[in-house]
Amino acid sequence: MLYDKFFFKMRYICLRFTKNDVDIEDILQDGFARLFTNLHKYRGDGSFEGWVRRIFTNVSIEHVKRKKVHIVDFEGLENLLVAKHFNVLETLYAKDLLKASHTISPGCKTVFNLYAVGGLTHQEIGRKLGITESTSKSQYTRAKVKLRDIIRSR
Repeated sequence: MLYDKFFFKMRYICLRFTKNDVDIEDILQDGFARLFTNLHKYRGDGSFEGWVRRIFTNVSIEHVKRKKVHIVDFEGLENLLVAKHFNVLETLYAKDLLKASHTISPGCKTVFNLYAVGGLTHQEIGRKLGITESTSKSQYTRAKVKLRDIIRSR
């Protein structure tokens, strides 16, 4: 039941870290294995889905580090937004954001993705990526400014 309930949402998380189908399948398999292995550790402090998302985000980051891949892509964002029944204007904005995200440096894109989309704190991002909290904050700010400028100029 858990697999059926979370498969597509967790696949979206994987898509933020890699476009390679083989890598996505590896991350999904590792993520679900970790989920089932650690199910007894869920304390009920927050939402269960949030806890599951955190597991898959961590597995995805570990996979990226192992593969030495530094580019995080927003591929799949548009499909997620459409699937969640966003209105037309929000979907158009998402398409613009997706296009604009390709112009941001990989470091800024990674931090933006983890903070704005993934919900991690700058402290957590710093620990996971091996950067300082202030570096995470400055890369996030740079990404936000760059995206805002690109969207406004269209």
